[in-house]
Amino acid sequence: MLKKSKQEIKELVKEEDSDNEKTPKKKRISQLEFEKKIKELAKKGLTSEKIGEELKKQGIHPKEYNKKISKILEKEYSNPDLKNVQIKLEKIKKHYEKNKQDKRAMRERERIFAQLRKIKKYLGIK
Repeated sequence: MLKKSKQEIKELVKEEDSDNEKTPKKKRISQLEFEKKIKELAKKGLTSEKIGEELKKQGIHPKEYNKKISKILEKEYSNPDLKNVQIKLEKIKKHYEKNKQDKRAMRERERIFAQLRKIKKYLGIK
């Protein structure tokens, strides 16, 4: 069994304390300030998920407030799944226009389009 000297133990304890200092302490801000902060981060181009992560890094926990981030953003909010599927569909359409003989791409285009339609139906978007 390895024995550590008192000095080594003190150094380990100091390191653990310094790690705890790196994590931000909880901040409590008003609801209006919280909403402003969310809109500010959304202007930078972050999705609601990334906004939540960023707020947690700053010590602000979204669960402590009444509204969800996506509800605050409402019109500006776009579901990241929807956005990713739309981008994928555009890439496949572009590829298929160049390569009409590519039957696999045609099938993939139809599959992605169906996926997009399902997501829109789920989200209630026309």
